[in-house]
Amino acid sequence: MSNVPETPDTPDSHDSPDASEPADSPVRQSGGASDGATEARSAAARKKRRRGSRGGRNRPRSSGESSPGDPVDEHDVDSGHDADRDTSTPSGGEVPGVGANPSELPERLSEGRPSPEVAARAVVQRPKIGDTRPAPTTGPSVTMPGGTRVGAPNPGRGKSAKGSKSAPTNATNPASGDSAGSSVGGRKKRRRTGRGRVSGSDDRGATRSTDADVVERRRGRERNGRPVGRHFMCVQVRPNLTQVAVLEGRSLIEHYVSRPADDVAQIHGNIYVGKVQNVLPGMEAAFVDIGTPKNAVLYRGDVQYDQEDIVDSQPRIEQILKGKQLIVCQVTKNPIGVKGARLTQEVSLPGRFVVLIPNSRTYGISKRLPDAERKRLRGILDRVKPAEHGLIVRTAAETATEHELLADMTRLVEQWNAIEAKARKANGPTLLYREPLLAVRVIREEFNNDYRGVVIDDRQLFEDVRDYVQAFNPELADRVEYYDTSTEGLPIFEKHHVHEQIHKALDRKVWLPSGGSLIIEHTEALTVIDVNTGRNVGTSNLEATVFQNNLEAAEEVAHQLRLRDIGGIIVIDFIDMEIKENRRKVLEAFRTALARDKTRTQVFDISELGLVEMTRKRIGEGLLTSFAEQCSNCQGRGVLVNHDLLL
Repeated sequence: MSNVPETPDTPDSHDSPDASEPADSPVRQSGGASDGATEARSAAARKKRRRGSRGGRNRPRSSGESSPGDPVDEHDVDSGHDADRDTSTPSGGEVPGVGANPSELPERLSEGRPSPEVAARAVVQRPKIGDTRPAPTTGPSVTMPGGTRVGAPNPGRGKSAKGSKSAPTNATNPASGDSAGSSVGGRKKRRRTGRGRVSGSDDRGATRSTDADVVERRRGRERNGRPVGRHFMCVQVRPNLTQVAVLEGRSLIEHYVSRPADDVAQIHGNIYVGKVQNVLPGMEAAFVDIGTPKNAVLYRGDVQYDQEDIVDSQPRIEQILKGKQLIVCQVTKNPIGVKGARLTQEVSLPGRFVVLIPNSRTYGISKRLPDAERKRLRGILDRVKPAEHGLIVRTAAETATEHELLADMTRLVEQWNAIEAKARKANGPTLLYREPLLAVRVIREEFNNDYRGVVIDDRQLFEDVRDYVQAFNPELADRVEYYDTSTEGLPIFEKHHVHEQIHKALDRKVWLPSGGSLIIEHTEALTVIDVNTGRNVGTSNLEATVFQNNLEAAEEVAHQLRLRDIGGIIVIDFIDMEIKENRRKVLEAFRTALARDKTRTQVFDISELGLVEMTRKRIGEGLLTSFAEQCSNCQGRGVLVNHDLLL
């Protein structure tokens, strides 16, 4: 196809009369004073256009112009008819071949082929707003209403080339009659509503999911008929010990331990009727007997009271609580060492999808959920939320239907009514509610379609867990399997290399991929983690070596905190870095790695000494405490004093 437009045999009725005049017509002749004035005005106009339109979005270019920098008469572009084209060159001559007898043309032009010089200089003209002429193209394209081609540069953009290869846009909107590419206003409207959508489209339909759609989303992925997921859970049961291991790929990331003796030590989440033993105004706390060996502590900030019974707007704890008073409370922190459990009077009952907060107006949705899902769940809760209780929607509710949310809330309300009835009959410290078994508790908190399976080596526990999953996530019930040790020939932890990783997690030293290391030390007040380069000597310079070592340490520290279940105050001593940007990147990488941890954490900026201070909510006793006991010789100091030197 030639880039030189063919001249119509018969001019249209609205064509210029100059189009049919011969080449030597007086209109085409140049010379005399009038010609000199005309050339002067043309030169001035060309100079003005060169300053204002070079490279701009509205710069007119024809397929036959001599070069991108040559002046072009603007009247030769906008008319849209070949009869109106000026065939003269800037010097006053004629463009060869245009308007001549076809029999007198060179062979390449008579066959419709341009000269090599013209073909090399051909430039695709950008369509302008209001231009109804089909723009020349270098390849196949789809003409859109309003003259905008798919794949053509957007005339609404400036000089920047970004965005010129935008995705195909929709055509005229039947509802509004607006063309998708005919006006600047239409383009601006599309930018506000988002790329790739018709202007004025309703985005709310994306959040309207039926129960069938939600259930289909949470089925999880499968490959060759088998579930696919990043995580895997192993549960090993022994007469005096139950262990739950969570693996990501083949790497152990979380480990839980439960013993029969934990009925006293592991009481987090239990609800009691407690008796106030004594109130300490100076500590703004009260000690409460809940039936455990050590009294639990209740701080002023965790006390609930009826405002009608208290005159002061900010009453002190001794005005609210009295000795021998019976109160309903819940354990928020297990007893550790010489410290008793910590209590709160803001009781909550966790379910699979929601957390019920009795006699409260609390109403919230997990921030981990996407905005569209939060909007869907908010609409459901507005219809089914109980008026007298508060609710918090959990992350697991992302794929919950309205029926499942209502069933979960109904079960929790009935459970709370039973707790209240039992509390009215109590006349001393009484256990009102106990958290379920460890395996069921972990399943409730963790299990979703990202798990490719749960394997349990105890028949009774397997049936209990399967029934629980069948009640709340029936589409995932087939992922819960029983592991027969006698048939498999290996204990479940040995088969999945869990014991090997637990042994490494009990060591104080952790190796990094590049040869560096971490030293983890526990004290009564806090946990200290020291970062060392070790065998990592680098290849370029000291700053680059230290930076790479700290990046590896940031990822590994976050992993070790989850695996060892380290809580409380934690101080990390990264290797000193001179470049401020490197310190910022290490801290950002550390926070990103911690985002995968569901336990609440708070990280502060690097101090002047190069230390990173952080806190992690302490729930359990930690991996080391679960598998170790205090040394009878050094009493936990880690050193033995040589008394012979003291003589």
